[in-house]
Amino acid sequence: MSHATSPLVRRGAALAAACALVAVAGPQAADAAPAAVTATGPAALHWSTCPAHSDAPRGTYCSTLQVPLDYARANGRKIKLTLSMAGDLNAPRTLVVNPGGPGEPGIGTAKLVWSSLPQDVAAQYNVVSFDPRGVGASTPVSCGDTTKLLKHPAVPYTPATAAQERARLTVAGKVADQCSAHSKDLLPYITTENAARDMDRIRTAFRRDKLDYLGYSYGTRLGATYATLFPSHTGRMILDSVVDPNVTSYAAQYEQDPALQHRAGQFFAWAAKKNGTYHLGTSAAKVSAAWNAVRAKLEVHPAGGKAGSAEIDDLLASALYTDLDWGNLARAVSDYRRGDASTLLGATDQLALGGVEPAQLAYNCVDDAWPRTWTTWHRDTAAAAPEAPLFAWLNTWYSAPCAFWKAPTARPVKIGSAKVPPILLLQAKDDPATPVEGARRMRQVLAGSRLVVAGGGNHGQYLFDGNTCMDQHGSHYLLTGRLPADDATCPATPAP
Repeated sequence: MSHATSPLVRRGAALAAACALVAVAGPQAADAAPAAVTATGPAALHWSTCPAHSDAPRGTYCSTLQVPLDYARANGRKIKLTLSMAGDLNAPRTLVVNPGGPGEPGIGTAKLVWSSLPQDVAAQYNVVSFDPRGVGASTPVSCGDTTKLLKHPAVPYTPATAAQERARLTVAGKVADQCSAHSKDLLPYITTENAARDMDRIRTAFRRDKLDYLGYSYGTRLGATYATLFPSHTGRMILDSVVDPNVTSYAAQYEQDPALQHRAGQFFAWAAKKNGTYHLGTSAAKVSAAWNAVRAKLEVHPAGGKAGSAEIDDLLASALYTDLDWGNLARAVSDYRRGDASTLLGATDQLALGGVEPAQLAYNCVDDAWPRTWTTWHRDTAAAAPEAPLFAWLNTWYSAPCAFWKAPTARPVKIGSAKVPPILLLQAKDDPATPVEGARRMRQVLAGSRLVVAGGGNHGQYLFDGNTCMDQHGSHYLLTGRLPADDATCPATPAP
């Protein structure tokens, strides 16, 4: 889950998936017959229908842009970026959006963001999103068919025996081997720095002197990297659910562990208040005990022969990103406790579709150095487990292929090493994926920026949490370019 990812479901994924439910105007009306639209400029873009089987919703317009695979050899091999756009092609400003990940497909996000903006803001911007290098409809990385490596019920995350630990370690090594076998030529260049340089090519293609940007989750690292590399071209920038700029991806997962455990405690307390509905216990402690009893039972007798303790751990981790999922999770466990496993099985089946995410591993494993000795991972995870018993090993196994990754590590850009224009940072106080401490550190390294912290813990605030206060801060800034006079707070959105 490092850099704000969960094993199978991320807030950014939810943003992109929701696009399928939205029908709004693109460069032309969304219900018009698809027609080619061409922007003029030094790198003209030709807009037409999006690639088949992409994440772009119906009616979205897409274009492609060629960028260098290796910016150190800018005249060498080129790869493809696929972009999407919503709004008026001739709007005064262009807002580039990244939904997170890393490695999350983005071309489905433009419509969702543009249609969610207040009308006065939407009138000033067209919104552009893109599948970053290595992802989806852009030149993708692949790990081949990994379905045979990921069996269900999976081996428990927390190893009870050395054999269980070896089994998961073997899978991690095989995943790394397959990714190298299928994408060896691409993997060294799937980095945040290169993705940021790609965004500057997008800025140039739109003939904009400044890049206006909205980045969620990992997208905050991408945006802050861009601002550090291209401060003179950084425009209005919102970083929402902010990653820690001072730690490696390996260290970030250990920051997440206690934050996830804390958020789980909030879920248990919420379920206790609704004991009349879900019958899981009248206190957070009783709900926690009931939850652990279900995990123990599933570990011995997996539901339907395929949903064990690892699968329910995945469900909990993914649900912590937004409390809108809490009712569904509580219902699945409640039904299982009274003898009906169908809801639980349906949820775990849906999560199991995620599998290995090649681009996410590609960015995580190359952006920073990872320990190559498994004893280091084991020692650090065992030390983290007492404070985060439900998540320490889960988080470690998710990143474990990085211990065996075949591509060389990049030297990451030191965020804030250049004088960066002030930026608006939005953050939830109890966000489990990007803990608030990281947002405060980003505030320190980006001098003059402003941090607005909301109560609650939902990952992804602006436009998608129903928080009027946070939305007002973001929209006022996009409309005027003026930051709050000082850091600020907002109340939490009420829990469901």
